[in-house]
Amino acid sequence: MVRCWYDYCLLRTAQQDQPKTERGRRRMTRPNLWASLILAVGLLSAGLLASTPAHAISFDLTSDHCTGGCGTAPFGVVTLTQNGTTVDVLVDLAAGYSFAKTGAADDQAFKFNATGVVLGDITLDLHVPGLIAATGAFNGDGTGNFSFGISCPSCGSGGSSAFSTDIIFHVANATIADLTAPNNLGIIFVADVLAPNGNTGPVDATTPSTSVAEPGTLLLLGSGLAGIGAWSRRRMPRRT
Repeated sequence: MVRCWYDYCLLRTAQQDQPKTERGRRRMTRPNLWASLILAVGLLSAGLLASTPAHAISFDLTSDHCTGGCGTAPFGVVTLTQNGTTVDVLVDLAAGYSFAKTGAADDQAFKFNATGVVLGDITLDLHVPGLIAATGAFNGDGTGNFSFGISCPSCGSGGSSAFSTDIIFHVANATIADLTAPNNLGIIFVADVLAPNGNTGPVDATTPSTSVAEPGTLLLLGSGLAGIGAWSRRRMPRRT
């Protein structure tokens, strides 16, 4: 009889203490949960900052300086991608257009400016025909002042050696902002083109057409937020 009474007392004591334990656990869990969530968000933000490429921006070549006109814009697109401390530049002309070599564009297939950049910072992908980076005072045909260009030394003048392969180059120790400041006439980039109608001359870009986060950044952001949400649901105490 004494044994039964002792067991009954233990059982009642455990049942009475259980709600207090649960309540105490809730009081301890919620502050810890918020601290953990803040830490997780901080780690996610650090991951987003470290992910590369960070973003890309595109400029349509829309302004026509060709003698007789080069047709209907856009004539191509210039895309810049921040890849760590390097800016990757892709110049892609529209279908039917090719890069030319005319005095109106200072014999440069592509012209741009870059703040704080020297010629040695610029490297080009392998290209046929061969291309080189150049620096100088380029100001042909009313497109304003430029300091850098991409040219084809072996190409003939005009459209005699026109090529349509994309121009791809990289600028080290630079940001997109360093390469996208408008020149004295508000122009950012110039390409020298041969149009489908046979006319040649410079076309330029003045404003960005798109600015988007790279897929890797978007994937990291989405997966991180989803993970935080799922983790927080699992950590939140259930009500009884």
